[in-house]
Amino acid sequence: MARKVFTVTPPSLTRSERRQRAKETAALTSQKEETGQSQNALNLPPAAVPGMFGPGVRTGEYWNLMRLQQPHHQATSHHVAGIYPFIADRGLGHRGPILGVDLNADSLWHFSPWDLYTDTTSRAALSTNILVLGAYRSGKSGVLKMLTTRSIPFGHQVVVPSDSKGEWVAVCEATPGGKVIRVGGPNTTARINPLDGGPRRSNATDDEHLQMVHDRRHGTLRSIIELTLSGQPPLTPMEHASISWALDTAIDVTGDRPTLTAVSEQLENIDATSSLRAAKLFNEGERARYVLKRFIDGDLRGLFEHESTAKFDDEAPMVVVDTSELFQRGNLVAQLTQLCTSAWIQAVISDRAAKKTRYLIREEGWRDMSSVAALQTLQQWLKLSRHYGISNVLILHKFSDLDAVGKEGSEERALAYSIAADIENKFIFRVNQQEEDNLVKRLKLPPQHVLIARRLRSGTFIAYVGLYSYLVDAFVTSTQWEYELFKTDDAVEGAADIVANPVAELDFRTQYLDDLWPLDEPNLDQIWPSTVPVQGHKEKSA
Repeated sequence: MARKVFTVTPPSLTRSERRQRAKETAALTSQKEETGQSQNALNLPPAAVPGMFGPGVRTGEYWNLMRLQQPHHQATSHHVAGIYPFIADRGLGHRGPILGVDLNADSLWHFSPWDLYTDTTSRAALSTNILVLGAYRSGKSGVLKMLTTRSIPFGHQVVVPSDSKGEWVAVCEATPGGKVIRVGGPNTTARINPLDGGPRRSNATDDEHLQMVHDRRHGTLRSIIELTLSGQPPLTPMEHASISWALDTAIDVTGDRPTLTAVSEQLENIDATSSLRAAKLFNEGERARYVLKRFIDGDLRGLFEHESTAKFDDEAPMVVVDTSELFQRGNLVAQLTQLCTSAWIQAVISDRAAKKTRYLIREEGWRDMSSVAALQTLQQWLKLSRHYGISNVLILHKFSDLDAVGKEGSEERALAYSIAADIENKFIFRVNQQEEDNLVKRLKLPPQHVLIARRLRSGTFIAYVGLYSYLVDAFVTSTQWEYELFKTDDAVEGAADIVANPVAELDFRTQYLDDLWPLDEPNLDQIWPSTVPVQGHKEKSA
């Protein structure tokens, strides 16, 4: 803010002295207009400031012998960022693996959801879950593979419950000790029982363990039936009662080792003539019987109807369930497969006493939201992520993927939107123009950030960690070997050439920043306004 000069004529001057002073002031003012020199550089007479000597003193009664001095403005970088948003900060610290380069601070960007959550000084992350959103060929999979594989030396495990495209298989096989479980392929007989009880929770009472297993089994069975009945009327209370009775009976008959086959047999063997209640259970279980027949005699036989033959290796650094063969049979089969494999994985890793931290990669995350029961299970699993040391990574190609969940205005779709929006940590890659409204309205992202997201190159993303955001380029920290291993198509081949030449890499990054924020931009606030908090600035001098 420019300082104003107050000119006051002292009453002790004579008339001639006042005329002379007026001439000098006019000459100095004329000199300022001709040379453009600032008022501070002119040798103007000292100014008397109204009220500067206390109350009751009238202007012009005293002469200020010292030039008015305005102190320098001092503030933390957290507040200065509102004026100059590109001020460099310390980022998220140096704990965890390097994921990329912070393009605003031009420094390495480290990320570990567990370290950020447990850091009591910063509390940067409010949870360990991550929402990943971006268009096709925006670099989502490549960046996530870099993050997870670089996290393995830090003691974290990587689990992919359903690899629908088979793209994680190569990464798992290249990881020493990695294990691939193939389901549905021509050369495998692996079976997965979605009703597995899982390991006993340490430090849990018998009642707590039984209740947790009971809730998971009933939720999984209802989700399987509701998903298969998609487009038909929802399950009635009597149908729920029939299904629950059949599952509880199967648990007793099999010695706490229920399977879909055992549940189907109980529904088939109800003696409808024994009592009125038995007749109602038999009649109301008709739709469930036909659904389960598909797993026993239909196109899903040999996969999920019997006890598990696949074994989860708790010590393997990476475990991938390859379901790519099944996903070629249609969308419904793909959804059922992902539901069953996810339920099995969740059952075998839900042991807090294992003291393990795991990335749970949910490819095609919208498939985990196929029904109200599935949504409620996912929501509960997200809430328990910190309890079990899990970082759920929910991957969406676009936010409108959730429009496939239920009908417009339905409970399912509203719950799906709510679950995705409530995930505090978000990686936003390049998005399509059609996504602008969803990102602003559903995810509450600043419109200016959405404009930037539309122009991002492959492998670059806006990371929202708790309350702050960062612009990160992950591909510039990779190597040629990583590019070849992690790429899912030829989208990164052009960027991979950068790694071989450091000078070319520097030119690439410089040109990239110029493309994002051109120097001739008429109004920088239109791209990233000062009112939007951009980075995690801490208390330090600017």
